[in-house]
Amino acid sequence: MSDETGPDPRRILTEQELDGEQLPDWRMLIDRLHASFDTGDFGTAVRLVDAIALAAEQLGHYPDLDLADGRLDVRLISHDVGGVTSRDVALARAISELARAAAVTAHPERTSVLELGLDTVDEAAIRPFWAALLDYDTVEAWGELQLRDRTGRWPTIWFQPTGPHDVPRQRWHLDLRIPPEVVEDRIAAAIAAGGTLVDDSAAPAFWVLADPQGNRACLTTWQGREPS
Repeated sequence: MSDETGPDPRRILTEQELDGEQLPDWRMLIDRLHASFDTGDFGTAVRLVDAIALAAEQLGHYPDLDLADGRLDVRLISHDVGGVTSRDVALARAISELARAAAVTAHPERTSVLELGLDTVDEAAIRPFWAALLDYDTVEAWGELQLRDRTGRWPTIWFQPTGPHDVPRQRWHLDLRIPPEVVEDRIAAAIAAGGTLVDDSAAPAFWVLADPQGNRACLTTWQGREPS
C-alpha cells in the first residue's frame, strides 16, 4: 500500500481496507465516506465548517458538506479517481479531530445511501433517458452500468433484468445501503411495522424485505461482496 514516499494518493481503497483504518465517526457507503455530526446549534455548525475548510485547504483536498440547524453531514471522495483514497482518510481524521475539539457528537449509525432499482427487459434502451433526465453520470460498478449523482446526495439508479411481460409489474424497488452494525435493528423495526423478511440468502450483502402489500426493498451493506 505504501513505499518510501507514502501511500499512493490516487489508489482507490477497498471497503475492507477502510474498515481497518479505524475511523469510528465514518462509514463507507457505496463509493464514499460518510459522517454525520450533531452540532447543537447553527452557529457551532458554521464554525465547524470554517475549521473544516481551513483543514481542507491545508491538505489540498475538499469534502462535500450538507449544513442544517444543529447538524452537519460530510461526504468524502476523491473525484479525480471516483473513489476513496488515502487523501480522504487523512481528511476524515482531521475532521474527526475538529469535531471532538468543538464538542460535537458523531452519529455514524444514521448515515445511509439510497439506491433505486428499475426492472427492465432492455436496460440499454432506457438508461440514456434516465441519465439525461436526472443529469446523472454513467459509471461501471460491480460489473454493471449504474447512474450516479456526482454530488452523492441523490439516489443511485441501477437496472435489474426481467422477462418480457404485458401486465406491468412492480418496476421500482428501493435499495438502502446502511452501516453493517445497524442492519439487525433496521430489519426488526421493519418487521414490527408489518413487513416480512422475504430472503436473507445473500446476507450480509443484502436482505430482501416486503411491506404488507408485497412491495419489496433491500437493505444492503458492503460485507459479503467482492472488492469493486
